Amino acid sequence: MVDLLLTPEQQRYQELARKFTREKIIPVAGTYDRTGEFPWPIVEAVKEIGLNCMTAPKEYGGPELDSLTISVIVEEFAYGCAGVATTLGGNGLSSYPVLIAGNEEQKRLFFGTLVAGGLGGFALTEPGAGSDAGAVATVARRQGDEYVINGTKCFITTGAMADIFIVFASTNTALKHRGLSAFIVEREREGITIGHEEHKMGIRASNTVEMRFKDVRVPAGHLLGREGEGFKIAMQTLDMARPIVGAIAVGVARAALDECINYVKSRRDGGRPLASEQLVQFKLADMAMKVETARLMVRRALALKGAGLPYSKESAMAKAYAADVAMEVTAEAVAIMGALGYSKDSRVEKLMRDAKITQIYEGTNQIQRIVIANHLLRG
Repeated sequence: MVDLLLTPEQQRYQELARKFTREKIIPVAGTYDRTGEFPWPIVEAVKEIGLNCMTAPKEYGGPELDSLTISVIVEEFAYGCAGVATTLGGNGLSSYPVLIAGNEEQKRLFFGTLVAGGLGGFALTEPGAGSDAGAVATVARRQGDEYVINGTKCFITTGAMADIFIVFASTNTALKHRGLSAFIVEREREGITIGHEEHKMGIRASNTVEMRFKDVRVPAGHLLGREGEGFKIAMQTLDMARPIVGAIAVGVARAALDECINYVKSRRDGGRPLASEQLVQFKLADMAMKVETARLMVRRALALKGAGLPYSKESAMAKAYAADVAMEVTAEAVAIMGALGYSKDSRVEKLMRDAKITQIYEGTNQIQRIVIANHLLRG
């Protein structure tokens, strides 16, 4: 069905992503979920359609897609597999700090790597610093024309595979979050090691690891912005990324709804089609309304962003609401499909496991509610 809220160009990208998902992601999503292997063939294939770095400006060889268009594409990828969508979205997340604070030389380095087919990583989270970015213990000490980075990061998406990273480290621990700074760090820098790999409940096609930095030296020119601007860069990055997580959640919820509809159409209960039961119809209607509302909230947040208007509150709302909807709709799909829904032979079992992470990463939904409340109370 044509989405009349999208421009013809956005519709073209939607169809491109939908075809890619149908042909390249859905047939192998179950296999990657079972094995936990990294989906290299899909990563290679997405380069062929020019969507491996959707945020990259045209002057560096990228498509420079607007955020709303990216959300449309990501929703389609997530319809096939949230783990694959998370992997393919990693270049966007890691590039936001460069778009926010990078100079010409830094953009050329970072986007040159990604447009050529490389992968980017975003290293903020630490064992003692999850929701509280001000508690980051990784430090960067200036030594002449270099910074020396020491510390440990965890839950880093695509960390074992990425070619270039945005690493957040404190340049002044006494200032807490005001001492946080952001750096571009190439993978080949001496002193970077990969630690524990996470074996996750869902999004198992994505790589998630611990990273250790031991006397890692980077040029002073790899500092994004100025010392102490890292927290602001991180918060602006998360504002940009949260509606995209919302789009992943919408894709997961939409897939669960479609699976459920197909099931009740074919299932008979007491000689009658399950789809004829009014209770089931009401549940499907509620699920569909939630999916549509979540998508509209994502698009509203990104429309505000595209217009250059404040959107931090709406970004948090879109992420939190869509993530909660994904969890509710996938759980309802499992319930309606009963024993089959709970079985690993059913797609909705995977969708329910995948949905949970959308309530956690890019800031938990509890943190989103704090952000929303703070905006409301400030008037």
